[in-house]
Amino acid sequence: MTATPAWPPRSAPRLFVAGPLATGAGLVLEGSQAHYLARVMRVGEGDTIVLCDDATGEWAARVVGSGKRSVDLQLVERLREREQVPDFWLCPALLKKDRFDLVLEKATELGVRTIRPVITRRCVADKLNPERARAIVTEAAEQCARTALPELVEPVALGALLADWPPDRALFFADEQGGAPARQAFVAHSGPAALLIGPEGGFDNAEREAIRALPQARAITLGPRILRGETAAIAATSLWMGLAGDWANAELGMATARG
Repeated sequence: MTATPAWPPRSAPRLFVAGPLATGAGLVLEGSQAHYLARVMRVGEGDTIVLCDDATGEWAARVVGSGKRSVDLQLVERLREREQVPDFWLCPALLKKDRFDLVLEKATELGVRTIRPVITRRCVADKLNPERARAIVTEAAEQCARTALPELVEPVALGALLADWPPDRALFFADEQGGAPARQAFVAHSGPAALLIGPEGGFDNAEREAIRALPQARAITLGPRILRGETAAIAATSLWMGLAGDWANAELGMATARG
């Protein structure tokens, strides 16, 4: 007996689109998304596309028409509701462009809810292109099958971040001068959390004192080696997800690696 092919196909293209989406609704994609589907993926009438709107979840749609500048779709059914993302913020100091691009991409793949870039005294960059950053996190979310985009906040100075810090959210900060082992600190905490990672040159003494003065701040160490900013952000986020995030929730099942 021939097995019934999986539907939608695992190879179906995935895109985030403006919503809200609904069963039976029509949708016309234009611009770069239409070019991607028609010219890169070579979709044709009857092919399946997986869509997310960052609000109602994940949907299967069929191609009902494809031209040079647009692709017409019809929504068939909702596949999944929008996922519940762990209440975890990543607050990375701005890095050189290519390194910070990596932080944005991997933070999205790892399941971070909010990315709040920080400007410190030793940052080599003080600006972030919001359109470029949004494109990076959207593409990463599409690739890793997220149904919820991370919130991407405009960069703020460290002093402003600390002054407006929520009273109920723990702020773990990677301090190269020492702190509690990260694993120990993460396991001992429950509730909203955030991770603060410094720039290439680390925090200066005044910044470190200001962070430690915050009642919600908890200094942690990431091991015996001094890590690059992007490595520290990715490694510590991975550890938190494994110990306290949705990786630790067996009910979510085993994630499938996507190439």
